Amino acid sequence: MSKLSEEEIKSKPQTSSKWTDVLYNELDDRLKISEIAELASHKTVPIHKHSIWYYFGGISMLFFAVQMVTGMLLLMHYEPGITTSYASIQKLLNKVEFGQIMRSLHSWAANLMVASVLIHMFSAYFMKAYQKPRELTWFSGAVLLFLTITLGFTGYLLPWDDIAYFATQVGLKIAEATPWIENKATEHWFWPGKLASELLKGGVNLTNLTIQRFASIHYVILPWVFAVFMGFHVILVQLHGNTIPKKIKETKQYREIPFFPNFIYEDLFAWLLVFTVLALIALIWPWGLGPEADLLASAPPGIHPEWYFMAPFELLKWMPPSLGPINGEFLGIALFGGVSVLLFAVPLWDTKTSSGKIGRMATYYGVFCLIALILFTIFAYYCLDENKACRVTHDFFPWIIRGFK
Repeated sequence: MSKLSEEEIKSKPQTSSKWTDVLYNELDDRLKISEIAELASHKTVPIHKHSIWYYFGGISMLFFAVQMVTGMLLLMHYEPGITTSYASIQKLLNKVEFGQIMRSLHSWAANLMVASVLIHMFSAYFMKAYQKPRELTWFSGAVLLFLTITLGFTGYLLPWDDIAYFATQVGLKIAEATPWIENKATEHWFWPGKLASELLKGGVNLTNLTIQRFASIHYVILPWVFAVFMGFHVILVQLHGNTIPKKIKETKQYREIPFFPNFIYEDLFAWLLVFTVLALIALIWPWGLGPEADLLASAPPGIHPEWYFMAPFELLKWMPPSLGPINGEFLGIALFGGVSVLLFAVPLWDTKTSSGKIGRMATYYGVFCLIALILFTIFAYYCLDENKACRVTHDFFPWIIRGFK
């Protein structure tokens, strides 16, 4: 019998007694895992001094996965309703094994997810990851940021404690800011923010129907919408790859590593590190629960929305009650919204130009938005006790906006 050639030996299927190899071969025949791995091994990821920002997309996905898993576990014990929400959370914390840690993981992951998505968005912005051919990647990411904030907002009310109740009222009031001073001529004018608020509340006030609507949106509708957009976003990232900053690309101060397995292993290590930090935070600083919401009580002092709404919350305090026929609250929301829209629409006005003037303008605008967001948020927390400096500021700027009147 003639000897087999080296090529025939390599091409001949290898048998193995290990059940894992048998299982892999069976799955590979049906799912083509080896072909997918081979395709992924040809994709490369650039490594340079700014490549740390690439990991925040995956970190955001990790936080979403944590919320999905813990949310499903919490849902087994949560009962939405004015008379049942608070009691079910108390039971979860005091009688259900690991209930406190599950709720803390869920709540902390929600807040850290907002932070990681914001970091991911601004890092992509400054790397110019919105220019051709990545416009749809940027727009889908902007939608994911909006959905992330909406997930946090709708989930905040569900425990039905006093802080959640009054903070949600503050958040809805921001959305309700109407464009005109209400009178007989304008009280029926259509305004989408007010309509959205009434649809969420199921009426004028926060009622049992409000909790049910917030709960349905939070754990039935939004997670699936988010998953669809996240899948679309990830596919686009895989198609177009990671953006390399212009100066680094021109000077070739980077190297490339295979996406699989090198970058995947690094991403998994980052996930492990971040999840460890999340678990430690949840154990050391468990998420609290205040007194049950009282619909007849007045708001406690220093009430405020969640931290990601503090910037527009503070901006509204800088607005006069009115400016001519325009409502002052609407003026603040229009200003914040206009700045945000211009930021998210950057692929439409910062295309690749030879002079680079528009590109530099876009970078300066992004720096301005980031600094303003941070400073307004910090100042909002500083002014919660309404000290003298804050009172002067809140009186001085409306006076300037009114034209020193």
